[in-house]
Amino acid sequence: MDKAVNDGANRVEQSRGVWSGSWVAERLGVELVGDDTLTDLLGLALRRNPKRAHLLVSNVLGKHVPQSPSVVYGSGFALGRRVRELLGTARARSAVVVGYAETATGLGHAVADGLGHAPYLHSTRRPVPGVARAGGFEESHSHATSHLLLPEDPKLLAGDGPLVLVDDEFSTGNTILNTIRALHERYPRDRYAVVALVDMRSTADQNRLTDFATEIGTRIDLVTAARGRVRLPDGVLEKGQALVAEYEQGVGQVSGVGQAAAGVAQTGQAPAGGAEPWQGASVVAEPGAVAAGAESAGVGVADAGRAGPVVAERGRVARVDLRWPAGVPDGGRHGFTAAHRRRLENALPAMGARLAEAVPPEARRVLVLGFEELMYAPLRLARELEQLVPAADIRFSTTTRSPVLAVDDPGYAIRTRLVFPAHDNPADGPGERYAYNVAGGAFDAVITVVDSTADTPALHAPDGLLAQLAQHTPHVLLAVVPSYVPAAPPAPERPAMLPEPLRGPAFSSYAPDEVGWLLQDLSDVTLEAPTEEREEAIQSGGAHYAESLPVEYQPSEQYQALFHAALETSATRIAHAVGVVTETVLAERSPRPVLVSLARAGTPVGVLMRRWAQHRHGLDLAHYAVSIVRGRGIDANALRWLADRHDPRDVVFVDGWTGKGAITRELATALREFEDAESTTGFDPEIAVLADPGSCVRTYGTREDFLIPSACLNSTVSGLISRTVLRADLVGPHDYHGAKFYRELAGADVSTAFLDAISTRFDEVTDAVDAATKELLSADRTPTWEGWAAVERISEEYGIHDVNLVKPGVGETTRVLLRRVPWKILARAGAGPDLDHVRLLAEQRGVPVEEVDELPYTCVGLIHPKYTRGATGADGKAVAV
Repeated sequence: MDKAVNDGANRVEQSRGVWSGSWVAERLGVELVGDDTLTDLLGLALRRNPKRAHLLVSNVLGKHVPQSPSVVYGSGFALGRRVRELLGTARARSAVVVGYAETATGLGHAVADGLGHAPYLHSTRRPVPGVARAGGFEESHSHATSHLLLPEDPKLLAGDGPLVLVDDEFSTGNTILNTIRALHERYPRDRYAVVALVDMRSTADQNRLTDFATEIGTRIDLVTAARGRVRLPDGVLEKGQALVAEYEQGVGQVSGVGQAAAGVAQTGQAPAGGAEPWQGASVVAEPGAVAAGAESAGVGVADAGRAGPVVAERGRVARVDLRWPAGVPDGGRHGFTAAHRRRLENALPAMGARLAEAVPPEARRVLVLGFEELMYAPLRLARELEQLVPAADIRFSTTTRSPVLAVDDPGYAIRTRLVFPAHDNPADGPGERYAYNVAGGAFDAVITVVDSTADTPALHAPDGLLAQLAQHTPHVLLAVVPSYVPAAPPAPERPAMLPEPLRGPAFSSYAPDEVGWLLQDLSDVTLEAPTEEREEAIQSGGAHYAESLPVEYQPSEQYQALFHAALETSATRIAHAVGVVTETVLAERSPRPVLVSLARAGTPVGVLMRRWAQHRHGLDLAHYAVSIVRGRGIDANALRWLADRHDPRDVVFVDGWTGKGAITRELATALREFEDAESTTGFDPEIAVLADPGSCVRTYGTREDFLIPSACLNSTVSGLISRTVLRADLVGPHDYHGAKFYRELAGADVSTAFLDAISTRFDEVTDAVDAATKELLSADRTPTWEGWAAVERISEEYGIHDVNLVKPGVGETTRVLLRRVPWKILARAGAGPDLDHVRLLAEQRGVPVEEVDELPYTCVGLIHPKYTRGATGADGKAVAV
């Protein structure tokens, strides 16, 4: 990057070989090592902060150093283009960009512009009444650590596309880790991109991010303009604090601080050497003169907001009516969409023209000064002004909450500072605010852009920002952008009555009292697609797995024989597990639970639990099946129907088994979101499962990974019901999720036979169930999430790097072979008959089975990574047996 990116005296001193970080480097021993462009991009300063002494001062961010708006905007826009290239056009369309307050709010917005049509959201330290919090995180080294995420649309972060996180610098990675950890718990996704102007992490910090990505099973890419390291000697924090204290105590004294500045302030002459004025003659017209009302503010030698000389006559302050377009947000605090972007782009030329008309014709150096988190709007206005008034040198920077020491030295990045009271009634109370490198910048005019929340009496007070600016420039213009506050969301419009559950024999082959399906019937819609087409669309991001159905597998006679043999062998073991999980639910959750199966694998288990409660205790339990979709959540309309008919505290969600625990997490997140959006509370996210080999839940029948025969088949063992479907053109806001009833497969249906084979074993396992339940209730059943850890390990070991393509356990492996494009099967050495059906399916698909010692599951199915129809490792054809 050209050295001309640096502003004012910094630019001139750079050309003379003086780096704007040399003052700190010489006194504290701090070094920047790395790319050749680092010293062009960064200077150094000291700050009042108990956690970190030094501050990396960006020359292209537009925060502390006034800079050309084209350079500031272009830096972020170029990074956005690089992210778009990294993600690819298809995935870039589904990306969401999040920037960090306060320094990177404008940078993040520019990255979103470069990415294309990506919606943008930035964190904020300003709580807004009536706007629900969608998340938050901590920035441990900052002067103000807590960040809020307040999107107007609560679904903004809930998609499964890439999340792009933008900060000005990447120093340790703690903030990024905190953010991803907080958001991933609520909105898990498979890819993140981290964008920063500079990456200054140590090797250890780089490894932490890599390890963290592995830990949560996702991919994290990094895009930066430059990379390097900050070398800090021992004791640098204490030395830095002592240096700050020494210089702040000397404010107002010439000795040791800003000798050149002192000369200007007293004589009105520019420094020798022809340097562009920093503490120039325009700062002082008459030595010692103080503007009316400015006594309490004062101006110092390097600290221009303290006692010292000011201009004899205050500059004029005038308002400019921008005519900001109604309904367009002032920034990304509550989200900024592609539609907002189009409207703003259309309005910018006219707003820029109004500013150009207001700037005095003789002005040759103009600063557009933004306000704390409000960076993007003033930046875009400044860029318009730069294009409309090419004869003037247009610069851009913003005010800030961050306290930084000012030292008027060519080798120091913060030459002057204005100090003024906060003027937006901040939630954390009154305090000082700052504008750096503005005083002494020889600006003929300063255009201050604030939002309407900050247009308060404090802004216009004798010691306020406008008065401070008027002491250092003849013309101060004020442009106010209306603060965007989302309207209170309307009460959700609901149909007068949600439909009653579907029941057999009209929908499913189960008896009507066995289960009620809170689904809509899509039997007449063609939803099936060839396996290879579905896999390619899912992995490319072109479709979600719940938008279509796989072609129903029709088992061969050999495979059907395996199913019946497996059922005969395992029926007693399954009956035992059914009894244990049901007795645990009755003892711990509710004496009359409402069983709600997660369709469809949970449905046979829910029916069996209902049968056990009736057989053993004479209970006639309600049982329903609802849809949950990974990445999309649980059917909210089904939850509303349940809450209308039952006490949510009695609801127990039921599933067949756990793999790595993705649905367990999905349910917990979905219920939190439902409670945030509704007045209904009480649903317990703890799932009850027949088998918990992944150690993901507390309520289970067994933690062994063995063959549950219902996993061997699809609809023909699940009441002839397909897996659930969620597609916008078929499922409206007041509809249940959909599913199909395959009536034509009635001749192959074994749903009732499966249930009866297990129910007939209830009597023989009763005593064993009682003993096992008693032991289990007194045991420590805290989930260890061993399954998730094992999946992450396998994902890395086999070079997949995507936990969603690793399906652990007999049930999940069977699903891979029936529905997806398998790559290979990992089988525990000596697994035996539990895997006979897996071996048969693998042989039919041409998929290798690799025996592995010490595998934590009986088997693991690996979906073909980065599948295309020309990929090797599987033939890509639908099962034809």
